[in-house]
Amino acid sequence: MTEDTLKSVADRLDRLIALIERAVPPARPKFNPDAADAFVWQASTGTLQPVPKVNRVEMVLLKGVDRVRDILVENTDRFARGLPANNVLLWGARGMGKSSLVKAAHATINSNAAALPGGHPMKLIEIHREDIDSLPELMTLVRAQDRRFILFCDDLSFDNDDTSYKSLKAALDGGVEGRPENVVFYATSNRRHLLPRDMMENERSTAINPGEAVEEKVSLSDRFGLWLGFHKCSQDDYLDMVNGYAEHFGLKVEPEVLRAEALEWSTTRGARSGRVAWQYVQNLAGRLGVALAG
Repeated sequence: MTEDTLKSVADRLDRLIALIERAVPPARPKFNPDAADAFVWQASTGTLQPVPKVNRVEMVLLKGVDRVRDILVENTDRFARGLPANNVLLWGARGMGKSSLVKAAHATINSNAAALPGGHPMKLIEIHREDIDSLPELMTLVRAQDRRFILFCDDLSFDNDDTSYKSLKAALDGGVEGRPENVVFYATSNRRHLLPRDMMENERSTAINPGEAVEEKVSLSDRFGLWLGFHKCSQDDYLDMVNGYAEHFGLKVEPEVLRAEALEWSTTRGARSGRVAWQYVQNLAGRLGVALAG
């Protein structure tokens, strides 16, 4: 066999090997739950990406949500200690701290991880809305772990012709296996039933049995044992949030100036909420030259 022939055969083998490598996906890295306290689910690769530092607000800074805060922390504490706990839907007004409360509750319970079973802290896993149909795969992955997991989906809702909510229903309560004992699911949404009103009305008007059609979709929210409502805050609650942030970060400003500026800021935004309060405080801190270190 000539040298040219050998080179041609070698080139063909290299191309064949490259094709095989592309066709056969690499083995998934083994999941290490101790790599971090929080992870993000990567549905495309079926892996969990560790989050070195969670973007969260301290519980003490969340104002105007005392009742729902206590309910969520109690439910999370029971789950962390291996007791029965419910899936939770935090729904309502935008910017009122729904997702912040979930992350703060996780940190609050983990602050005393030594008192938890085995001394292991809970793990927080965020799953993106568009990856909800992969939730059963995620649950299968964490089911075998000796840790407890809060699966968290922020801003969960479903639009017309979106059928992925059926996967969520089955994963939360149905199916042969059911929800793993070491998993609880927390979601935030602006919609109480996770579905737009016009979608429900359309089902009612076009179905042979309108009641059954709507009931089938509304039953999704029934998978959540706890519904925690967040409503638009009052002016006093809004100012409490601003004052709490200003005191926490040591922003030196006269109370009258702080109040006037905060109210003007909310007026220009057309809303009062925890998010608006935080945005004002960021602006104020920037003008004062103060870094908002946690």
